[in-house]
Amino acid sequence: MIRVICSVLLLMLMQSGALCARRVRGGRTSQPRRPQPPPTNRGDTTESFPLDFTAVEENMDNFMTQVKNLAQSLYPCSAQKLDHDMKLNFLRNTSVTCNDGSPAGYYLKESRGSRRWLIFLEGGWYCFNKENCDSRYETMRRLMSSSKWPQTKTGTGILSPLPEENPHWWNANMVYIPYCSSDVWSGATAKTEQSGYAFMGSLIIQAVVKDLLNKGLDNAKVLLLAGSSAGGTGVLLNVDRVAELLEGLGYAGVQVRGLSDSGWFLDNKQYHHTDCVDAVSCAPTETIKRGIKYWGGVVPERCKQSIYFLWLFDEAQLTVDNIQLTGQPVQEGQWRYIQNLGTELRNTLKDVPAMFAPACLSHEVITRNYWTDVQVKGTSLPRALHCWDRSLHDNRHNKAPPKGCPVHLIDSCPWPHCNPTCPTIRDQFTGQEMNVIQFLMHMGFDVQKMAQQQGMDPSKLLSMLSSGS
Repeated sequence: MIRVICSVLLLMLMQSGALCARRVRGGRTSQPRRPQPPPTNRGDTTESFPLDFTAVEENMDNFMTQVKNLAQSLYPCSAQKLDHDMKLNFLRNTSVTCNDGSPAGYYLKESRGSRRWLIFLEGGWYCFNKENCDSRYETMRRLMSSSKWPQTKTGTGILSPLPEENPHWWNANMVYIPYCSSDVWSGATAKTEQSGYAFMGSLIIQAVVKDLLNKGLDNAKVLLLAGSSAGGTGVLLNVDRVAELLEGLGYAGVQVRGLSDSGWFLDNKQYHHTDCVDAVSCAPTETIKRGIKYWGGVVPERCKQSIYFLWLFDEAQLTVDNIQLTGQPVQEGQWRYIQNLGTELRNTLKDVPAMFAPACLSHEVITRNYWTDVQVKGTSLPRALHCWDRSLHDNRHNKAPPKGCPVHLIDSCPWPHCNPTCPTIRDQFTGQEMNVIQFLMHMGFDVQKMAQQQGMDPSKLLSMLSSGS
């Protein structure tokens, strides 16, 4: 039985390539060479790149840094010959379709020689009845049809082929599955006259995996199923099914793991209750109840071991809770609700073994070009993913977890954007950047009152906010 771990693997395995820069040695600038004796007649020779392998025993991080530096030094030499774009492929199984019956598909950028695969599920809300699906088709047709998909797509963030933007996964085989099923990747229902739409999100993932077996996935060591927002929820719903599919097809050796970005939503009471008309106005639990029935959704048991990326003050969560953070400053009751939201989210994450949760007001991150900048307690997200990979590797070999390599990171500061590495916030009307204090003031934050509640001087509180303490 395949061991399914709904978790992130981030194995920094650098792919070797053509040695096009003879002056580069070990990732460092080489010194002028001394004259070398003529080579002996042993056939073709290949120049070596010496690495200090004693680092493997003493400090794995130092060794991996050497490998990374070498790969990054060689990368610009070969980048001119690489095509970075992912190319559109439609599914061979034409019975698996988007909402409107158009063919479903995926974008692929192969990385020759790499045995690591990353499949990304796009997000984009959902619809759960004929009326709001009709409205969605009129206003957001690209999320329900493939008719106008471009032929290529450029990967960003964790899908980027550039090592400076994607330090650990840049040389993986990249797959991007566009979201065109409106069902949180859970549906398994063909188009009917009654619904007017197909809901095949889960079947699309299965069909993509089958197609990829003929493109090198059959030789994969690791498959990371990742997704953001509705795609992040889709990861939770499908990672076990993907592992079971591969096992059933005879590929039990592929290690299937999952990364859910902004796909964790609270089952909580809305700030203002409204009628459940569309995805934005409906409470998440009520939406899913209605949607699963309408979509013919497939919902597995929750994975016991998972890794998630989650903003403690997720904009999508606040939207469905009817908290508006633009326009007029929030009222005191709204402010308390927002703070309580952060507390509730922290409480739900206590038993999750791997978590990265900054106290930021945002939504989605892993495909953003700033995804390497956000930190929790001094650890970046790519570093946290690498640590999780290390911990999985050590667990498989009955080793103690690595020291100084955390995998459960949750901000403790209580306010939105109290973390100084949070993404930049801009005023919706002026477009100007706001610092933490300006943002909190904009939200109606009362420095004097909050300082009094915390038992400290207002100036000290302002200093802490400015530094992100």
